[in-house]
Amino acid sequence: MPELPEVETTCRGIAPHVLHRKVTKVVVREPRLRWPVPERLHQLLAGSRFISVSRRAKYLLLETDHGTLMVHLGMSGSLRILPATTPPMFHDHIDILLDDGRCLRYHDPRRFGSFHWLGASRLHPLLDHLGPEPLSEDFTGKYLYGRSRGRRIPVKQFVMDGKIIVGVGNIYANEALFMSGIHPIRAAGRIGQARYEALVDAIKTVLGDAIAQGGTTLRDFVGGDGAPGYFAQQLRVYGREGQPCRICQQVLKEIRQGGRSTVLCTRCQR
Repeated sequence: MPELPEVETTCRGIAPHVLHRKVTKVVVREPRLRWPVPERLHQLLAGSRFISVSRRAKYLLLETDHGTLMVHLGMSGSLRILPATTPPMFHDHIDILLDDGRCLRYHDPRRFGSFHWLGASRLHPLLDHLGPEPLSEDFTGKYLYGRSRGRRIPVKQFVMDGKIIVGVGNIYANEALFMSGIHPIRAAGRIGQARYEALVDAIKTVLGDAIAQGGTTLRDFVGGDGAPGYFAQQLRVYGREGQPCRICQQVLKEIRQGGRSTVLCTRCQR
């Protein structure tokens, strides 16, 4: 599933090509996504002009002069810029045609993504109760420490809770906990503020590095597959179970938490 850095890379990748462009037509080939595509999407978008492209958590927000289109990529969705005359592939479900002869095309084999119309208010139930952005000034060790008091939930699941902090998916939670030396099953309420300061620094670092690496793929959004690569070559623990720790050479261990893979070093993480 695309995580926050991949969604941010998509946001930055499409923005230069859609900003200030007018929508001439919307083609919906398959409306049955995770939620049905709004029936009036063509009427809502056609004739409008994109005035901003931003991200909230893993949602893309494409603001027009008439309202805002919110897109979630789901597990396999991608967006790319193509000539409008490019024949669609089997899983190309939606085209937003632009006034320069190109289109923003949505591709999604599993159809777990979604399109929503927010109107001028930019309010939607899916955006309610979300925590702060991990790269914002609101996300601090003091904040995490305060939210964790009395919580028995394992710290990894705590930081992956979108009501606590948005966008820290499984890959980056593994990496940040390793970088900060925190054992992923330790109860969130039993971690001190100093260690949360280290964890916040690690989350900001790993996400920032992944976004920076994604920046090298931005050209692929024009005529490419629209899917930025993951941060694979930089991973310290995720996907490396059975291999030596890059710090102490201890063999990395894999456990399951909430049905997800957690890889850790039992020597470096306490």
